Amino acid sequence: QVQLVESGGGLVQAGGSLRLSCAASGRAFSTYNMGWFRQAPGKEREFVAAIKWSGGLTYYRDSVKGRFTISKNNAKNLVYLQMDTLKPEDTAVYYCTADPNYSDYVSNGRIDYWGQGTQVTVSS
Repeated sequence: QVQLVESGGGLVQAGGSLRLSCAASGRAFSTYNMGWFRQAPGKEREFVAAIKWSGGLTYYRDSVKGRFTISKNNAKNLVYLQMDTLKPEDTAVYYCTADPNYSDYVSNGRIDYWGQGTQVTVSS
């Protein structure tokens, strides 16, 4: 079992930055692949970014490439999502996730563990 708690959401103007954090508890955190999803009002939940358990491989949706950076600190059981040059269309609830299979992030989105989410609002 892995428990995930997000923090760092808030209100920011377009062009600004936010850093989301995700604290994970449970055994074997360092062996889990981690990722972020988001869901905007009235829209389906969508994949944002993922990082392999070793930290050596990352994957992003096209619309955030070059603006968002995912990172992982296995020693502190933390995952981050640095979001720069934010746009109003980035407004959503952001969810931290964990899964033993990296391919689940790339292919089917069937993720085992989810946090409760943190709201990110970008004003124009």
